[in-house]
Amino acid sequence: MCTRYISPEQREIEAFWRIDRRSNQRKDWENLLTVFPLSLASFIRRADEVEYARELVVGQWGMIPPWSKTHVPTTARGTRLSTVNARTEGMEKSPTYKDAWARGKRCIIPAASFDEPNWETGKNVWWRFRRADGAPWGLAGLWNTWTDKETGEVWDNYTMLTLNADGHSLMGRMHKPDPKLPPDQQDKRSLIPIESHDFDRWLTCTVEEAKEMLKVPSVELFDAGPVPAAGAEADLV
Repeated sequence: MCTRYISPEQREIEAFWRIDRRSNQRKDWENLLTVFPLSLASFIRRADEVEYARELVVGQWGMIPPWSKTHVPTTARGTRLSTVNARTEGMEKSPTYKDAWARGKRCIIPAASFDEPNWETGKNVWWRFRRADGAPWGLAGLWNTWTDKETGEVWDNYTMLTLNADGHSLMGRMHKPDPKLPPDQQDKRSLIPIESHDFDRWLTCTVEEAKEMLKVPSVELFDAGPVPAAGAEADLV
């Protein structure tokens, strides 16, 4: 599961994705390059009522369930909930994600790179994943809006989609293994990149067509390796 990534600068996103318009440029947005859970960052969605227009939005990384009393995602009982990644295998029935998926609220999350933990040495070594062709990633996601009932403030929010990557020669090496499970049942996860020729299709196609686009990326797409020690942040579990 991805818990941090690096966003391209705003001008790079606008140029690469040929953005038609921007919306909801929040006053509290700091344009952080390294994005962590609950950070405000940019994502791309289809502009309302315009089939192939792309809209750049600032929203919270971490989908807010409809019952949540604050923008910090919680369960119905008020326990903190992690919603930065959505498992595609269960999103159609998930109370948090099913509405966005059914209504075609798909988005693209721009990322210069993303980080994943590797535990092959017995401790966490962060690996950084870039595209081998030097382009930014366009990661598949879902978005929604949530309104604060006390203030009336509207929060755009998003999550990254993930797929099972057991057996993948690269992504299957990431994350701490569960010693209780066999190697082929670890449920290692992979993000889902959308290729440039499919950007508009992902944002506008039917739910059934979108399902066909949910694929684990080939290893040839990646330029990956350990994060240099000088640039490594504190270890996260």
